[in-house]
Amino acid sequence: MRALSLSLVVFLITLDLSAQVSAATGEGILFSEPEQGSKSAFIYIDSITIEGNKKTLDKIILRELNFAPGDSLAVAELNSILSTREELIMNTGLFTRAEISFKNWEGATNKVHLHITVEEGWYIYPVPVFELADRNFNVWWVEQKRALNRLNFGVEFTHLNLTGRRDNLKVTAKYGYTRQYIVGYKLPYINKKQTLGISVEAAYAQNREINYATVGNKQVFFRDDDQFVLQRFRVAGGLTWRPGLRISHGFYLEYQQNRIAEIVAKELNPDYFLKGRQLQRYLSFSYSFVYDERDVRGYPLRGKAVYATVEKDGIGFFEDRNALTLTAGYDHHWLFRPKWSLGIRTSAKYSPIREQQPYNDNRAIGFGKYSLHGYEYYIIDGLDMALTRWSLRYELFKKEMHFGKIVPIKAMRRMPLRVYLALNNDVAYANDPYRNSALNPLSNRWLWGGGLGLDFVMYYDKVARVEYSFNHLGEGGLFLHLSLNI
Repeated sequence: MRALSLSLVVFLITLDLSAQVSAATGEGILFSEPEQGSKSAFIYIDSITIEGNKKTLDKIILRELNFAPGDSLAVAELNSILSTREELIMNTGLFTRAEISFKNWEGATNKVHLHITVEEGWYIYPVPVFELADRNFNVWWVEQKRALNRLNFGVEFTHLNLTGRRDNLKVTAKYGYTRQYIVGYKLPYINKKQTLGISVEAAYAQNREINYATVGNKQVFFRDDDQFVLQRFRVAGGLTWRPGLRISHGFYLEYQQNRIAEIVAKELNPDYFLKGRQLQRYLSFSYSFVYDERDVRGYPLRGKAVYATVEKDGIGFFEDRNALTLTAGYDHHWLFRPKWSLGIRTSAKYSPIREQQPYNDNRAIGFGKYSLHGYEYYIIDGLDMALTRWSLRYELFKKEMHFGKIVPIKAMRRMPLRVYLALNNDVAYANDPYRNSALNPLSNRWLWGGGLGLDFVMYYDKVARVEYSFNHLGEGGLFLHLSLNI
């Protein structure tokens, strides 16, 4: 009843939303509504220049405009168009600032010169790795009692703009809880029209500890300090197609080979890979679709996004895995009044192949983006899942911090900072037809969680959350979350 009441309050608030579009200005030029039938109803782009892109190629920025010299733009829609293009440039993840202004406006012909000013971010992250192996900070701090042997350390080198083409190179070497090596490269555009891109990645990992079962909707582990009980190898390649500014398609082919220790397969959980297997090998193919018109993808305040994936695990030569998974999601965010915003994120997963899946591939809620406020200590397995997250936010603080030469990296000396008070309300359901109801009671029932939080948004898309959340079990606690979007 409490979950229903809170959902109803948030829903009623949305009925009173009034979208407001901020007027954009360019170098002191303001636009007034043109007279009916006047030729000034359109402007004609004479030229476009770019300033501030020392590394990034011009064509990568121009790709986000979807207009070129010689095109015309309606004056009535001009502010909205240019504001949207600034957001698209920022959402490349390459810049900390992007502005489009006007120069040399010829009154007689309505020809204008557009000037784009960008400030490049920091692209190279050769950072030491010091991370938690557990799903979130609270699991490590409370349930694992801050065990140091559950930390990963090493070096991760990431270059977000290797050749100025928005290409991403990532090389990782981790040790500690997980011994892992990763090499990956993404090139978003390989053709002249900048619509096709490619990606490749190879990864190998070893662990002396394995999560072999779920009991009480919590992970159960087995550790052997004398051998690696879990080994994983993966190699993948992909082709992306982005025909427009908002739409993208992805096609991916992947090979996985995983091995577990005999004691896990024969004694602890014969269903880990099913049928007591120690070795699991399979090919998978997936297709993904994304339509995204959110303003800031790292922390959106307005706009919507639709995404869907179809993945077939087990094609061709191996019979160790047979699954077909459909996942979909819809995000909608409203900015109303000067400081208030509301975001709704809905996700779903469905498995048309209804046969039992290997334990490690039977995830529903509790990992990655499929998390629920107040259930940070729990995981819910299942073939199917539905999840909706509501967040009503109020901007408490907004300021641009200047650190000067104290920060050695020039691109990080200026940090935009925003702080929001957030009211969270989540509802979810996970369907696990093969579960043991006595062991994992949170499956096959509706779940509710929510609470209050403070969201810190730094450098445009780096987000830290401090939240007090509680669930339908009456449990509550303070939880920490961090998203760097690197």
